[in-house]
Amino acid sequence: MPVPRRRHCPSRRDRRRAQHKLEEIKGFASCPKCGHPRLPHEVCPGCGEYKGRHYGPVKPVTAE
Repeated sequence: MPVPRRRHCPSRRDRRRAQHKLEEIKGFASCPKCGHPRLPHEVCPGCGEYKGRHYGPVKPVTAE
């Protein structure tokens, strides 16, 4: 019996395969201004500062 040549589009296939390469976040840095833990090279979620500049309030991230 014939089988469909492409069941899912390539982007959907690649998104599924990309899940195997995800890793846990290993390194947190502390904000020099407020001391809040943050990811390196990202705006601080506590005070909204990055490299001495203020980028405004940061929306809180909720875990779902």
